[in-house]
Amino acid sequence: MNNTNSKIVTEDLKNIWHPCTQMKDHETLPLIPIEKGKGIYLYDFDNNAYIDAVSSWWVNIFGHTNEHISTKVKKQLDTLEHVIFAGFTHKPAVNLAEKLVNITPEGLDKVFFADNGSSAVEVALKMSFHYHRNRGENRPLFLSLTNSYHGETIGALSVGDVELYKETYAPLLIACIQTPVPKDQSIESAQEAIVELEKVLKERGNEISAFIIEPLIQGAGGMHMYHPIYITEAKKLCKSHAVHLIADEIMTGFGRTGTMFGCEQAGVTPDFMTLSKGLTGGFLPLAVVMTTNDVYSAFYCDYNEYKAFLHSHSYTGNPLACAAALATLELFEASDVIGENKEKSAYILEKVEKFKTLPNVKEVRQTGMVTAIELQGYEPQERIGLKVYQYGLDNGVLLRPLGHIVYFMPPYIIKYEEIEKMIDTAYEAIKLLP
Repeated sequence: MNNTNSKIVTEDLKNIWHPCTQMKDHETLPLIPIEKGKGIYLYDFDNNAYIDAVSSWWVNIFGHTNEHISTKVKKQLDTLEHVIFAGFTHKPAVNLAEKLVNITPEGLDKVFFADNGSSAVEVALKMSFHYHRNRGENRPLFLSLTNSYHGETIGALSVGDVELYKETYAPLLIACIQTPVPKDQSIESAQEAIVELEKVLKERGNEISAFIIEPLIQGAGGMHMYHPIYITEAKKLCKSHAVHLIADEIMTGFGRTGTMFGCEQAGVTPDFMTLSKGLTGGFLPLAVVMTTNDVYSAFYCDYNEYKAFLHSHSYTGNPLACAAALATLELFEASDVIGENKEKSAYILEKVEKFKTLPNVKEVRQTGMVTAIELQGYEPQERIGLKVYQYGLDNGVLLRPLGHIVYFMPPYIIKYEEIEKMIDTAYEAIKLLP
């Protein structure tokens, strides 16, 4: 490291506690100070370039410092940076809400603003529970899929199925039960899992407020993927038991699955859809909960402290974030992003075929612009993912495996030669593993 890099790392480790990190690792694994980003690349102070193969935790769908989004945010900055969203409103929020209603599945006609994915999940959970309460029912349970992840605030953790989190924070969590996720992407697996879901709903449906799912891909759950027919049938079962379906599209939304939203492939309208990450193109924190007029009407009445929805954030509907989101949606409107993604997905799938010849590769799977390489033959304590991560950095590619799952989730603007470098680097990293 040059002097600038070294100084920043020293100052960082003096004061900062990083997320999803065992800080002791940085005694031997250097932090990478990033000076700037452009397109799919991140640059450190030595001007080393890194392909951002994970879109910086899945948010930078059009790359770093995208000029169109930057321009719109700068323009908004000179007009209105923030205003209280209770009793006041502004054009960026109004325009964004209208666009979201128009592009999301039919029937999602109301938009509630939050400021991050976990908060959006919390909003959806509370709104569902409160809806049933306003209708005279007490439904204290939530239902989710095994292997799921929905965020790390208390409510979001509660409906996830990450064993470490559950064990650590068990006394704090709200009541939730799980039903099996389809074991793979086959229709047969989806049908088997639907049988189990039907059993749960028959037995306890009148206790359950909502069933929350990550459509098609369980992100932090190792990029586990399943067939859309599961969602189609799940929606029917939920409706028959008056259980809400919450589609957590925080990672899967905005083109990542091959369609604008994962639910489109199932042909369903969920009762709630949570959106964040790619919503602002990675520029600013923002989240929304899309819901129906039926849900909205259950809270609409003369003043009553028990019926009014009780949730707010200081930065609700932030104009700068809304401007970034509007600019991001304009990029989808300006070209056939989804169509181009399908071509790139097919190219990626062709290029990862060679991974199947490696003895330490168990499976290669893909949904849209998400491709996962599952490794086999390693114990968790070997920390294979960390070795792949380090090899990637040494060779100019930011890979951040989920344990033994190496995945690609690059910005949509990635070029074909950059796809090759990304894939070849991961291939060599895996090939060199013991």
